Amino acid sequence: MSAYFIVDIDVTDPEAYENYRSQVPPLVAKYGGKYLVRGGAFEVLEGDWTPHRLVVLEFPTVQAAKEFYDSEEYEPLKKIRLGATNSSAVLVEGA
Repeated sequence: MSAYFIVDIDVTDPEAYENYRSQVPPLVAKYGGKYLVRGGAFEVLEGDWTPHRLVVLEFPTVQAAKEFYDSEEYEPLKKIRLGATNSSAVLVEGA
């Protein structure tokens, strides 16, 4: 069953974030993930949530997504992202 890693990112250090962005895609692919959304225009249809930069990744399973997120390879990149952004992330199991 697919899993979706959804992140709302408010970039506070564009240079550091660009460094992160340039390194992450091969690692996402290594764990079977793919980008479905990487920023882009959006429209709020209900509620008061206004994401800054929305990123959605699809992984083949929850386990694969967790292996990516908890991997030794991602740890230094995660630190870059957390230092260059204010972000919120969720992992949700698909139907």
